[in-house]
Amino acid sequence: MTPAPDKAARPAIPRTVWMLGFVSLFMDLSSELVHSLLPVFLVSTLGASMLTVGFIEGTAEAVALIAKVFSGALSDFFRRRKVLILLGYGLAAATKPLFPLATSVKTVLLARFLDRVGKGIRGAPRDALVADVAPAEIRGACFGLRQSMDTIGAVLGPAAAIGLMFWLANDIKQVLWFAVIPALAAVLVIALGVREPEEREEEQEPSNTRRGRPPIRLKALKQFSAAYWQVVAIGAVFTLARFSEAFLVLRAEQAGIALTWVPAVMIVMSVTYALSAYPAGAWSDRVNRRFLLAGGLFILILADLVLAGAHSPFLALLGAGLWGLHLGCTQGILSAMIADVIPPELKGTAFGVFNLACGVLMLVASVIAGALWEHHGAETTFYAGAAFSLAALVLLATLRNRPAPEEATG
Repeated sequence: MTPAPDKAARPAIPRTVWMLGFVSLFMDLSSELVHSLLPVFLVSTLGASMLTVGFIEGTAEAVALIAKVFSGALSDFFRRRKVLILLGYGLAAATKPLFPLATSVKTVLLARFLDRVGKGIRGAPRDALVADVAPAEIRGACFGLRQSMDTIGAVLGPAAAIGLMFWLANDIKQVLWFAVIPALAAVLVIALGVREPEEREEEQEPSNTRRGRPPIRLKALKQFSAAYWQVVAIGAVFTLARFSEAFLVLRAEQAGIALTWVPAVMIVMSVTYALSAYPAGAWSDRVNRRFLLAGGLFILILADLVLAGAHSPFLALLGAGLWGLHLGCTQGILSAMIADVIPPELKGTAFGVFNLACGVLMLVASVIAGALWEHHGAETTFYAGAAFSLAALVLLATLRNRPAPEEATG
């Protein structure tokens, strides 16, 4: 029978992909250990206001998204991805000691800013390196493996925070020091285990004209269709509804979850995100993507309503689970919707502009969320999120049903 030979001929996942998977696992373990406790640390230890928390988190996430606009183009220009990957992860690792050493909000802002700059620098080159080394017939499996290992780290980080909080009697500063260890492990794996492929013939061809172009050109923006700008608008309004997950952590503590167990909120969110992302993405290949995105927006509205009325630990965890479910049902689908309506030769620019729009709106969303929380209470913050989700649904309804490029060309 032929199935056995076909299976035997299927190439193995390259070593570099496995190494990048472990890098993602270690760094996410480190980052989520910090992030699951940082909002409480800011408010209870450093005395930060909710508006300050919103500004710090919004700035951090906006910087990460905006930096992605340029890092991928730089890795193409230099034809060397590992240097940028090492720089990005190294910068993030260097920020980890700043969190337990912080005695002021300004130090935390600097640490978060530099950490997210590192994330923005490494993201696109890392994904490009996976694409470089992945055989075409298992490319999806290679990206899926790296994302799965990343998600494992996102679950292990808050779990480690809970265990360490028990062990160290809720001493947040001592717990934050442990984030340094997996961050350094991630950098070592890159330095010693990640290898770039030899340049292929087609990559050695003269391309001075292409290389000399800036990452984003105004002339290129004019080539995008109205459908593309509609999806960008939907994603931007959707980002307004998706303020930082730091507010989920603070809502959990406010709902009565003991300080030791507060990181469980991030565990619940990450697990539902991980379990739903791949099935939702696969399903979107078979049905209209707009319907699934609309479903994700409805789930976000439900999550906001649950969190607005979360006066018990159970409701706070339920809201966090729904939040993770909406991420799984929307993030990959929004990217697929962008890919459906852009010219193939402008994919990098299109995703860069999309990330730029979402990055700016993430900052606005988190500042608005912090201001509403501080002046009108947590309930108002989550009700506003539900209202922005509803606005995104209205915009989604105006998006015309256009076929994917492959379908359009027959």
